Amino acid sequence: MGAVTPLAIFKRTPGTNCGQCGRPTCLAFSVAVSTTGADPAGCPYIDLAGLDLGAAVIAGEDPSRERDLALVAHLQEKISDLDFAAIAGVLGAVWEGGAPEVLIFSYLGQAARLAKTGIFIDGVAPEDPRDAILLYNYVHSGGGRPPDHTWVGMESLPNSISKVRTLATYCEQRLARLFAGKTPATIMALGQPLEARPGSGTASVELIVPVLPMVPQYVLFWDEEPADGFEARVKILFDQHVLDFLDIESLLFAAERMAERFECISVAR
Repeated sequence: MGAVTPLAIFKRTPGTNCGQCGRPTCLAFSVAVSTTGADPAGCPYIDLAGLDLGAAVIAGEDPSRERDLALVAHLQEKISDLDFAAIAGVLGAVWEGGAPEVLIFSYLGQAARLAKTGIFIDGVAPEDPRDAILLYNYVHSGGGRPPDHTWVGMESLPNSISKVRTLATYCEQRLARLFAGKTPATIMALGQPLEARPGSGTASVELIVPVLPMVPQYVLFWDEEPADGFEARVKILFDQHVLDFLDIESLLFAAERMAERFECISVAR
């Protein structure tokens, strides 16, 4: 039974998160059916017609996406008992009571509304489950020491040496290529939709980008100097307390998403 993917099960559920199966979301129920052999009949509305629960993974499903969706469901269960009203302040969020209760905060200049059963970013559910993983991890942290703008490189964070190259590939090098040859005013304008503010130092351009309310990232850019043989370069710094709010993997994805947002803004202009 566990050979069928969670997404294959989820597609047969109503997607209403009614809770009659005993789990907080239809996705959590689907993961339980796929991975632990939970009885699919636990959902009174599921449509299993034509689905072989003993078959191999359905062709065309992306295994990595399946793992990410399973992790989203796992994180939803982990935050199910959190007191949103109590943690809103330390996360830089606004608590909105109701059914469901919601935490509202900025995510790379976009409005994130996070409930215990789902997330909307600028009014749309994220297509990439990694966004949900990042935001649920942020909320699951429960908050910590606020940023004090003591900046450190990825290499200075615990257990991160192997991640330095990943950060360079998926964030720093991409931003260096994007910013190369642009005026400081142009780069600052690209940062405006991200609510970036200027830093101060000796780099060509310095930006402090609040990826999340308590997760600022410091972008240092040095423009190319062909006469001296220097290529454009970007260095990303993090607040020394950042791991109070995100694990290393989520932090890497946050930096990658920041680079993507800069690229999208540049294309749109």
